[in-house]
Amino acid sequence: MALEICVKAAAGAPDILGDCPFCQRVLLTLEEKKVPYKLNLVNLSDKPQWFLEISPEGKVPVVKFDDKWVADSDVIVGIIEDKFPEPSLKTPPEFAHVGSKIFGTFISFLKSKDANNGSEQDLVNELKALDEHLKGHGPFIAGEKITAVDLGLGPKLYHLEITLGHFKKWTVPESLTYVHNYMKSIFGRESFVKTKAAKEHVIEGWAPKVNA
Repeated sequence: MALEICVKAAAGAPDILGDCPFCQRVLLTLEEKKVPYKLNLVNLSDKPQWFLEISPEGKVPVVKFDDKWVADSDVIVGIIEDKFPEPSLKTPPEFAHVGSKIFGTFISFLKSKDANNGSEQDLVNELKALDEHLKGHGPFIAGEKITAVDLGLGPKLYHLEITLGHFKKWTVPESLTYVHNYMKSIFGRESFVKTKAAKEHVIEGWAPKVNA
């Protein structure tokens, strides 16, 4: 039985996968565990009635487990891990929060209009901390094997690389070689290539927030 999942459709292209890192995290989990799924693409700027009936807040991703629709990628990946324990993607608890502040600092820097407000340095500090961690524990956050924490962080780093490159002409400092290798190995995985949004859709998805 394939699991049904609703994810964001690309802006202006309703039949193409959109740019939601939380949707990609769930899709990556399903791909890595080889769980069959049926994809429903949802136009979030004009939400269809059937979708609002299963996700009243209008949020994606939502996945159907045993006739019940469940929202929130944290909850969803937890249920997938319980229902499909092999291969295990469990992250050891001591590594579960590695890199967890990167997305927030990335968004602050992306939206910032003031070059001296410290948001760029905040992001660099978070990336440096990740680099140090990978240097000691890598190549993935919990060591040799990819786990849930990598599948959550990978899509966020993908968005960071594309949008900061496009809107700020900014790249991850060359000196952070462990982060660069980490991104390369995650972005190159078959599961990632299959579930990522196209670059132009990522840029389009963030443009309204940057120009706000």
